[in-house]
Amino acid sequence: MEQPLAPFSVCNLAAVNLAQMADKETKTVNFEKLRQTVETGVRMQDNVIDATPYFLEENQKQALGERRVGLGVMGLHDLLIYCETEYGSDKGNELVDKVFETIATTAYRASVELGKEKGSFPFLVGETDAETASLREAFTNTGFMKKMPEDIRENIKENGIRNSHLLTVAPTGSTGTMVGVSTGLEPYFSFSYFRSGRLGKFIEVKADIVQEYLDQHPEADPNNLPEWFISAMELAPQAHADVQCVIQRWIDSSISKTVNAPRGYTVEQVQKVYERLYKGGAKGGTVYVDGSRDAQVLTLKAEENTFDEEIEAPKEETKPHVVLVDTINEIRSTDVTIGSEVGNTCPVCRQGTVEEMGGCNTCTNCGAQLKCGL
Repeated sequence: MEQPLAPFSVCNLAAVNLAQMADKETKTVNFEKLRQTVETGVRMQDNVIDATPYFLEENQKQALGERRVGLGVMGLHDLLIYCETEYGSDKGNELVDKVFETIATTAYRASVELGKEKGSFPFLVGETDAETASLREAFTNTGFMKKMPEDIRENIKENGIRNSHLLTVAPTGSTGTMVGVSTGLEPYFSFSYFRSGRLGKFIEVKADIVQEYLDQHPEADPNNLPEWFISAMELAPQAHADVQCVIQRWIDSSISKTVNAPRGYTVEQVQKVYERLYKGGAKGGTVYVDGSRDAQVLTLKAEENTFDEEIEAPKEETKPHVVLVDTINEIRSTDVTIGSEVGNTCPVCRQGTVEEMGGCNTCTNCGAQLKCGL
């Protein structure tokens, strides 16, 4: 869960589209535009608190008392691609660190200014000046606030701050997809995938940012894109975890992030990822091992299913496709039965047959687990 809450607290989430913060000519981040956007976002979300009709008195008391907001992001991977920087690399993590430091410090300075203008959040105001000073001192000495620049901490001690919390990175699955960018802080799962329509037809779709690159570079090979077009399953699980920890340093609440691990990842390897997240300061984490569920929305065609301890990430010569396994239904006219039952033709690769292996209905060719009885 990306938003831990106190009893009767409410979510007030928004997201900055980081794809719009890229200077595509210079291949850099427009930090001034980012700061202006964050300032606007904080003020907007603070206004939402007062404009919201609360149905429960307890919700209203808590929301107006803490004035919690959660400004997050979408399009992080797009920003890195526009900057020609690989997600999960050392260079990429340096840029991510600078971006989220800018977001955090800007948001807190904006909330301090709002506090001067409209007053501090009531839960930070005591019955006496001495009690108020004590509350502000305790607030600025929390683990997160100790990372903030001294001017922010001193201003809070002197003037208070408008919002108790300011930052949360939610998944933005629907909104990110709607505007055509990577969701939340995740890398693209794949740059080429199949999408079903209302008529049951499946069409191959390339991510907008790939098509944009190909339009600008007609000489480019769509099956051999530059290294900054790395997908989620091409990243080592350790790289996923490290990106999350870099971002967590600048998020006062929590974040939504999935560590994608390849099929065959062991319990011991998953344990090491969680230990890495814990040591890196993450407040939580999710590790998803490909093929570990009997029903899986996304899977890779012809995926390599082996993973050795010494090899950090499986890579293929061409970018894999994503297939919506559970909704595939007769893509082409044929007299064979395409499905998940034993004896069917595999709906993923259309070359193997479905056989029971280890309690799961599994393709003999690509190894896709289509139905599991365990």
